[in-house]
Amino acid sequence: MDFNFFEMIIRTTGAFFAILFLARIIGKKQISQLTFFHYVTGITFGSIAAEISAQVETPFWDGLVSLIWWTVLTIFISYLSLKSEKLRVLFDDKPTVLIQNGTILPQNLKKARLSLDELAMLLREQSIFSVADVDYAVFETNGELSIMKKPALETATKQDVKASTAPAQYMPTEVICEGKVILQNLLNLNLTEDWLMKKLKKKNIMKVEDVFYAQVLENGSLYVSLKSGNPLNPPS
Repeated sequence: MDFNFFEMIIRTTGAFFAILFLARIIGKKQISQLTFFHYVTGITFGSIAAEISAQVETPFWDGLVSLIWWTVLTIFISYLSLKSEKLRVLFDDKPTVLIQNGTILPQNLKKARLSLDELAMLLREQSIFSVADVDYAVFETNGELSIMKKPALETATKQDVKASTAPAQYMPTEVICEGKVILQNLLNLNLTEDWLMKKLKKKNIMKVEDVFYAQVLENGSLYVSLKSGNPLNPPS
């Protein structure tokens, strides 16, 4: 049996960079697999790349042309879906309401090809064990179930309990990772190393090297985890 070591190395390397480049062109929607269309194109995209890199019988350039054309078709269909609602429904389908006003809709359940057991499983994945807790349930085009609980069971918000609703000062951002300060993140937050060291000293930490992980929180306090694993006071 022939073993074409260098040919396989070259083919795999070519396929690797080709799929990396083309995936960037297709965009983030493909990676997130928002719809059935993106799910199918993603699987086929990977299969073509695998065929190019692993099958000596498949001419490399033929496979690469197929990969590029599949990318063009994906972008073209995505463009048509943006422009036409009818085509969007044709390619991506549309969400299906499975529970409305607390009542299961058998016809819609049948359209979605779901059994009651499967519906119950999808509800449990949302930590809902009783259908009576649900006001609306929508079966999305990516196969996930979106839930709106009955008003009495909704989670209380800060406004409900009259807690502070002031906007966050910062987006939670790591500033120390394994004993090293991430200067760029500090700059992005308009903070300095001096500010960071003062925060650490308040926690009786004198050396950055002792810190395993540190994160600036929404209110400007600092979360710190030490390499030693010893517990610290709450963020400050």
